[in-house]
Amino acid sequence: MTTRDRARAAWPAGADPDELASRLRAAHEDFMVRDLVADPLGEVVQERHGSVRREVMDSWMRSRSGGVDPERSLPPTDFSTSDLRAYRREHVLAPLMPIVRRLLIDGTVSDGMIVALTDDSGHLLWVEGDHVVRREVERIGFVEGARWAEQDTGTNAPGMALATGHEMQIFAAEHFTRAVHPWSCTAAPVHDPRTGRVLGVLDITGRAPAASPLMLSLVRATVAAMESALTVRDLRAHVTPRRSTTPRPHPGCRLEVLGTSTPVLTSAGTQQTVTLRHAELLLLLGGHPSGLTGEEIAALLYDGAASSVTVRAEISRLRRCVGTMLTESRPYRLADPLRTDIDDVREHLARGDVLAALHAYPGPVLPRSEAPAVVALRDELAGEVHAAVIRTQDSRVLEEWTRRDDGSADWAAWGRLLALLPAGSPASIRARAHAEALDRELRAPQPIAHRASRSAGLLRVGGRLA
Repeated sequence: MTTRDRARAAWPAGADPDELASRLRAAHEDFMVRDLVADPLGEVVQERHGSVRREVMDSWMRSRSGGVDPERSLPPTDFSTSDLRAYRREHVLAPLMPIVRRLLIDGTVSDGMIVALTDDSGHLLWVEGDHVVRREVERIGFVEGARWAEQDTGTNAPGMALATGHEMQIFAAEHFTRAVHPWSCTAAPVHDPRTGRVLGVLDITGRAPAASPLMLSLVRATVAAMESALTVRDLRAHVTPRRSTTPRPHPGCRLEVLGTSTPVLTSAGTQQTVTLRHAELLLLLGGHPSGLTGEEIAALLYDGAASSVTVRAEISRLRRCVGTMLTESRPYRLADPLRTDIDDVREHLARGDVLAALHAYPGPVLPRSEAPAVVALRDELAGEVHAAVIRTQDSRVLEEWTRRDDGSADWAAWGRLLALLPAGSPASIRARAHAEALDRELRAPQPIAHRASRSAGLLRVGGRLA
């Protein structure tokens, strides 16, 4: 076994798994009670116990500093059932599932174990194998659609494979979250043979044998078969005769960020979900075509409260996700222009088509983001949309707006709608009833109909009172 293999394998040569599990539990408990100020690199725990690998300790440190709760396993689930099915159907790894089933799931490998395949953000797209194990791991959130990136659930093999870009085994109490300690796993990333970009991660999860040297070999062999199939597919695509010699236009890059917790990036015809942090970085770089320095990114993304090392690490992870979209030179910049659904909204507003702008505006920009530059962009776009709605002469726009969460408590919008609707019409009666109920809620001294001229100072913008 090479030095590299020893670092990534869970069981040292000749180790007793039961004894190793006991030592790891002690090391984990020691780590959890230690003061990070006194032991900022986890070196004391490593010296005292000698059983925690450096890569695992680094992951524990990242998990702890990132605020992962070691007492609870709560991976986020970003997909509805129908959305997950549609996303899986179009995913680049979907045609490779027959290989995974043939090599790992259909044989005895899956007895007492499950096999999972993730996307490049850590979402579990397929979880198949032993039915008893599947029911048991559901209790810790290991289900299709859940995201098991390291920043979400702490140290785990799929998350570390994504974070490091290479295969990894995590055994028992090497997991950061206690609820996952009964389980072990082996995972390896699947790379695009052309670009080297990580497309997803193949994982085997089960009891102790799931982190054995045999499982590491099986996962490696299966990933090699998957990547070979991708290479063959690309070769066939290049040698297939074309009817036309006219070069096809490049489809460009597009980022969907409005009203969603699962941003979607489309590049070269391939669609993928990206993490919130990656979406924030892409928005920043897309808005600055000439590029940004590490210091500028730190100021826009973290309000300056981040080191250059942190920024370089984030950029490195983004480059593994988007490949050649990001140039190698500095300042950091995108190789091609990036279009977003924000551009769609603003183009409709520029043409004066407010109704189309509303249809293109399902919600605020990256609603979960707290990055200063994204918050400013979110408020700016919400203000532009609201200003256009209030100025419109089209009652359909105001009816559409007031049906939304952002507009249902918008006092100014209801006043504007009442001014545009024919008095006594059914729509006017409904609007007046809602407006007066809102008026009472806001404890206004007069009905809203008598105060329309003063309504500009009391608005709902982006779902909050201003």
